[in-house]
Amino acid sequence: MATGLTVGDFSKMTHLSVKTLRHYHQVGLLEPAEVNPANGYRYYTPEQIPTAQVIRRLRDLEMPVAQVKSVLTANDAATRNAIISSHLDRLEDELVQTRTSVESLRNILQQPATANPIQHRTVPATLALAISDVVDRSDILGWWQGALGELHATARAQRLRQTGPTGGLYRGEIFQYDRGEAIVFLPIEGEARAVGRVAPFVVPSAELAVIAHHGPLGDIDLTYGVLGSYATQHAISVDGPLREYYLRDAHDTPDEAQWETEIGWPIFRADTDS
Repeated sequence: MATGLTVGDFSKMTHLSVKTLRHYHQVGLLEPAEVNPANGYRYYTPEQIPTAQVIRRLRDLEMPVAQVKSVLTANDAATRNAIISSHLDRLEDELVQTRTSVESLRNILQQPATANPIQHRTVPATLALAISDVVDRSDILGWWQGALGELHATARAQRLRQTGPTGGLYRGEIFQYDRGEAIVFLPIEGEARAVGRVAPFVVPSAELAVIAHHGPLGDIDLTYGVLGSYATQHAISVDGPLREYYLRDAHDTPDEAQWETEIGWPIFRADTDS
C-alpha cells in the first residue's frame, strides 16, 4: 500500500511497542490497515495515529480494553464522554481510598507511645430508635451513614427528643467473618412508632471499658487494638457486641478529621468507679 507504515515505524510514531500493537491487533482494539497475506507483515496508515494516541492515554489511565473499545466505537460524543467520565470517577474514588490507606499507615508508624486514657463505665439501658441488619464488613460505612440519616429523619418527623449521642452495636462476626449483625441507634425520649427499617429499641445496659477515637473511622482499628489489648491483658474481657458512641459524626460535619467516637468493649467489672 502506498501510504502504509510498517509496524516498526508506527511503533516509533505512537510510542506503542511492537508487542503492544500485536496484542491490540489480536484483541480487536487497533487492527492494521493491511496485513500482507504472504508474510504476515502488518501495515498502518497515518490516519490511525490519533486513534493509537487516544488508546495509549486511556490505557495509561488503566481503562479496561473492553471500555476502550466502547469509547472508540461510541456513536456520539455524549456517549463517549460518559464512558470516560465514569472511568475517571472510579479512579478518583480509588485515589481517595489510597490516600486514606496511606494516612492510616502513617498513623500506625507515628503512633505516640502514650495512648488515650481508658475508662470503666456502667451504661444503663436506654430507649432508642434503631436500625438493625446483617451487614458485610465492606459495606459497613455506607450502611452506617444511611442508617444515621434515617434515624435522625424519623426522630424529627415524630418530634422525638434526642437524649444522647447516636451509637452502634456490632457483633464480633463482622470482624471475624466479614459479615454479621449491626445495630445503629438514636436515644430518644417519648413514644416512638416503627417506620420502614426504623423501630423502637432498648439499648441494653452494659459494663464497658471505653476509649476515645479522634478522626476518620477508616483507622479506628488502631484504637480498637489499644482497647482490646487492655481488656484482654487485664482478663476482664467478656463476650458481647462491641459498642460505639458517635459524639461528633457525619450528621454534624462532613469533615472526618473532626469526628469524635467513643468505643466500648464489654468487660466484667469488679470495681465501682465511674
